[in-house]
Formats: sequence, structure tokens, C-alpha cells
Amino acid sequence: MISPKLPRIWYGADYNPDQWPEEVWQEDVRLMRLAGVNIATLPVFSWVALQPYEDTYTFEWLDRILDLLHANGVSACLATSTAAQPAWMSAKYPDVLPVDYEGRKRKHGIRQNYCPNSPNFRRLSRALVQKMAERYARHPGLVIWHVSNEYGPMCYCEECAKAFRTWLQARYGSLDELNRRWYTAFWSHGYTDWSQIETPTSTGDTSTPSHVLDYKRFQSDSVLDCYRNEVQVLRAVTPGVPITTNLMGAYKDLDYFKWAAEMDVVSWDSYPGLQTPAWDTAMRHDLMRGLKGGKPIMLMEQTPDQVNWQGINPLKPAGVMRLQSWQAVAHGADAVMFFQWRRGRGGYEKFHGAFVAHTGDEYTRTFRECAALGAELAATGDAIIGSTVPARVGILFDWECWWAVEYGSGPTRELRYVQQAERWYCVLHGMNVAVEFAHPQGDLSKFDVVIVPSLYMVKPGTAEALEAVAERGGAVIGSLWTGIVDGTDLAFLTGYPGPLRRLFGVWNEEIDPMEPGAEQRVCFAAPAPAGACIGTQTCSVAVERLHPEGSEVLASYTEGWHAGEPAVTRNAYGQGEAVYVGTDLDDEARRMVLNPILSARGIAAPLDVPAGVEVMQRVKGDRTFTFVLNNKSAAVSVSLPRAYTDLLTGAALSGDVDLPAYGVLALE
Repeated sequence: MISPKLPRIWYGADYNPDQWPEEVWQEDVRLMRLAGVNIATLPVFSWVALQPYEDTYTFEWLDRILDLLHANGVSACLATSTAAQPAWMSAKYPDVLPVDYEGRKRKHGIRQNYCPNSPNFRRLSRALVQKMAERYARHPGLVIWHVSNEYGPMCYCEECAKAFRTWLQARYGSLDELNRRWYTAFWSHGYTDWSQIETPTSTGDTSTPSHVLDYKRFQSDSVLDCYRNEVQVLRAVTPGVPITTNLMGAYKDLDYFKWAAEMDVVSWDSYPGLQTPAWDTAMRHDLMRGLKGGKPIMLMEQTPDQVNWQGINPLKPAGVMRLQSWQAVAHGADAVMFFQWRRGRGGYEKFHGAFVAHTGDEYTRTFRECAALGAELAATGDAIIGSTVPARVGILFDWECWWAVEYGSGPTRELRYVQQAERWYCVLHGMNVAVEFAHPQGDLSKFDVVIVPSLYMVKPGTAEALEAVAERGGAVIGSLWTGIVDGTDLAFLTGYPGPLRRLFGVWNEEIDPMEPGAEQRVCFAAPAPAGACIGTQTCSVAVERLHPEGSEVLASYTEGWHAGEPAVTRNAYGQGEAVYVGTDLDDEARRMVLNPILSARGIAAPLDVPAGVEVMQRVKGDRTFTFVLNNKSAAVSVSLPRAYTDLLTGAALSGDVDLPAYGVLALE
């Protein structure tokens, strides 16, 4: 569990009491009790209310609201309020304000609007956190710390340039080594003094891929250091209180695997659009859960009805919020929380969804739905918390590889790193096969099947880890644009896929990109000796010209000058196998690759259900919880092979069960 002080699924929202007169607070706690809320996140954006001047702290109002919440059974996810600095700080200490990619100094405003390498920002944020930690260390309502909010500031100022040079010196040791790894002989870019290295802005040098890649690494590390700057205080003053910060799914700018190592529990903010498919949201849950090796996560934010920042902000149809909340639980969440508790009267987010609308009462559709969900979550008690998702299929994901693929050069801009992971995940989600994401240099021992989507950058240890999966009888599936460069974006000179060539038993001679919208066709062959074509499917993006080196050909291209060339190969390796896919297959072709691999290892859906129905399981000791989620806007019938108890209603269920549109079952 996240904290023994609150041993059940956490349910609540971001709360901004400093935006309201104190007489509203009593009404808030009354409504929280009605809605089943047991935790509130506060005060996320209250720095100036806590510190109106550099030498003045005003915590008394926060004392009163924390005491009031605790007295009414609502615990505190206590935020450090450092995501938006006060105006006095920006005015007094200009180094706090960042410089953008265009080289422009920003003015005060918005949020996350600070330079992560500003000494004054680091000093002042740490001082605030020190005061908060000392004041609330023994408050009975405190169950977790929430550091800052949705980190993501990027900066290109001179302070960052100086820090970048120091970072590079630590990474490479000498200019000679940096010049070698950055390949600066190209275009006479060699450096003869550290001071010559600048930040890669739009008016500077963005033509050296290794330079740009290292700056992305440096900025991610710099922002992480801001987080660590606060965490060090919290760990010293409040040992034993868990610490988190809210991540944002597949957010490009920060390497979340590094961040997760510094967090006690991973939390994240999920905001799918009305047209976002269920598999897309599920994938982000699984990516976040994989950051800490499958440990339960927190859904820190979602909207109960609508957002305010899209061009059109539709309401969620009745039942969708409940469905999405239970989907989060099914994929490993031990907390279901929202932004926000009460709609503000003014400001940019005054029309963002909330438990409590501008009417200020419990009579809206949204409040009734939230209260009903709160009752359902409470009914499960402590049964589900701490249970884990037993995923035997892993998909590798690496933020640095993402940066290298999309900030560098290559044969095609149509190949998008995250999309390649999504394509495999979407098919597995449709098969109701549980997936967990893992870092290429992480622990792969739990997986029987590991999928390697476009691992352009292969770092030390990855090839050996993947070989070990196959050696013990597992399967490794690789895909196009894999094994091209090392960790500093230098091409392998041993032939693609570099260190993975032995595992896959194939040599990729060259890569032929396709125009957007163009397709090639591939034919899957029947097992020998027949060899006849058993299925012709489409592919796109690129054709890799593969030469088997001991591997067998599973599928070949059928058209143009690539006709007859291998598209998919299989290499027996140890007790297992390694399949390489040299193109971007359509979904049916991916299923044809996956089906025999999964079947051979007994990996299948927990239940046989109609298309559009999602099934996930969580396990806790000898207890298995099976979640059945109808992602369709129409009712379906689900056949249960044995007797179950529905945790949400207590009803005994077996045989054919009708599941309404957006319906949910939580079965044991």
C-alpha cells in the first residue's frame, strides 16, 4: 500500500482553499464526506499565499484547513507549492526566469516558468520546503508529499550553458573524448575549449545530433535535480512519509525511468480526449506502472467531466468517468484522484471539470457520478490495494532513444518512436494480453516475451539482457530501425542491427523509406515443406533489406524491386527465439507474428469476451481480481466460465452476464 495511514484506495482531488473564503471550507468538507473523498491534494499553487515576501511566511491558513480536513476524515497529499514562483521572486532575482529555444528571456507568468539551474530558484524553493516540512512533519493528516507539479521547464540561458559544460566535463572527462563521441570532425565542429560549447537554440548549433541529445539529457537531469533539491529536505525532516510528483505519461522532455528511481510511488495525470481509444489510455497506465517494475501507481489527476484547454471541450458521457477510473485501477492504480475539487470563480481553469460546479452543491450529474464512484471504491475496502498486474509480456521503452530518433537525422521522418510502441501495444490490448513497459537496461527476468520497438540506440548490456531472455526459452521481437547507433549516436560499424545481429540472426543491409500513405505487401509463408502463402498483409513507413544469417524467413515482400526479399525472420536462439520485423506491419500482420509466440508460452486472455471489452487482472497473494471493462457505447454479454463475486455489488455472478455501455465488473 502507499501508506498504512490510509489503507484503502485513495479517492480525492486537487483542492485550492486559498482561492475561497473560509466559510466555504465547511461546505467543502460536508460535500467531501458525501462524495466519499478520503484525500485532498493541497496547496499545489499557493507559493505566494504561503510566502508573500521573501522574509515572511504565512502558514496559519494552511494549518486551519489541514486540521479541518483531518477532523472530517480527509487526509492530505501535501504539495510543496513550488511549481509557480511568486512575482516578487521573478522581479528580485532575474536569473529565475528562463530563456526559451528562440533565445528570448521570458517574463513572469504562467507556471513552471523558471530556469531549473537558477541558484536563486533552488535556494528559495528549498527554503520554503524546509519550513513546510518542519511545520507539518507530525501533522496526523499528512500521508504523502507531492513535490511541485507536472515538471517540465526547459531553459537555454547562460546559467544553463555553464551548468551544461560542467555536466559534459563529468560525462566525458576531456574535450578530446567529447569531440570523438560527438563526431565533431564533421563540418569542422571540433571544440578546443569548454567555453565554446553553447546551448543548442534555434540561433545556435542544432546540426550535431549528439550535442542536441546530450542537452536533452542534461535538461532532464537539471529538472530532476530541482525535484531532488526538495526531496532531500523532505527525507531528512519527514522520514517514512512517501514522496511523489505527478508525471504526464509519454511526456517527451523528461526521462521518467530516472525520475521513478527517486520516487516512492509513481503518480501521473491522465487526460484522454473523447475520441482517445481505450488502448491508448491503458498504454499510458502500463508505461507509468512499468517505471518502478510493476509496483502500484497513483492516478493523481483526471477530469470528472471535461477539460478547458482544447479547442472544443466536450463532456464525458455518463459512465465514462467511472469506466476510466476503474480502468486505472485495473492497470495498477491504488489511487483515483481528480483535478479539481471545486471550479474556481476566475482564472484560466475556471471552466475545467470539478466535483463541485459553480453552483456549489451536490445536485449536478457530475457530483452524483463522483459520489457513486466513491461509494464503489470504498466498498472494496483494502482488498485490491497492493495487488499487482501479472504481465508476462514486456515492451522496451527508452526516453533517450526517443530523443535520438526524433531529434537526429535518418531515412524518414515518418517513423515515430512512440507510435512504434503503440502499434504493438494496441494489438496486444485487443487480445487482452497484459503488458508492462521496461527500460532496455532494466530487469527483464519476469518476461517470457519482450518486444523491442525501433530500438535505434543500443546501450551496453542491452544485447546481453535480450539474449538471456531467448536463452531461457523466451521470445524477443525486434522491429525496424533497431540497432543502428550506440549511446552517443555513433553508428555501429559491425552492420545493423549492431550488437543484436547475433540474437536476430539477420543483417540489415540498407533501409528504403516509403512515401507517406504508400504501402508494400508482405506474404506470410506456411511452415515447410509447404511454403505456400497463408496470408498477405500490408506494411508501410520503410523496407529494411534483410539478409538471414541462420534465421528462417517467415514473411517476404511481394511487390516492386523488393519482391521476394525477407520482411520477417525468426532465429532459434538458446531454448527460445528471436523474431525480427523489418517494416511497419499492419495490425493483422502483427497478430500473425504474435499468435504463435504467445500460444507456445501459454499466454492468453483471462476471459473470452467480445471485441471492445477489456479484461485485466491484479493478483495479491492467492487472490485474483479480474476487471471486465466495456469500452463500447452499447451493451454486451460476457460469458463467465466459473462463479465469481462482483466486488462492486457483492452479487454472485456466473454464466452469461449483461454488461451495459461503459459497464464495469470487478470479479473475484
